[in-house]
Amino acid sequence: MNKGQGFGFGLGKMKELTEAFKKAQQVQEGAKQLQEELDRLEIVGQAGGGLVKVTISGNQAPIRVEISPTALAEGAEVLSDLLTIAMKEAYEHSTATMKQKMEALTAGLSLPGLG
Repeated sequence: MNKGQGFGFGLGKMKELTEAFKKAQQVQEGAKQLQEELDRLEIVGQAGGGLVKVTISGNQAPIRVEISPTALAEGAEVLSDLLTIAMKEAYEHSTATMKQKMEALTAGLSLPGLG
């Protein structure tokens, strides 16, 4: 072992490692806040011009389903299709929102695997 380098890390490498840990801690704290924000967020997907609405959280937990009397009168098969379309729309909005917020959280941080 060379004098002053301990464990194969030079002083510059230790500084980089310390910075990487700080960045990781910032991301972890931001991720916790983001998780809480997503839990409170309500995202709506709809179908049939609003005849059916599905509301989920930003973390994709179901919140509520609204079905108009007109949609009910269409029968089970049509109602099933409308619900599926509304759920897919809510899910797509939720994942896009989550991705956008994660990108904002990690912007400017050059952490491996988060680029």
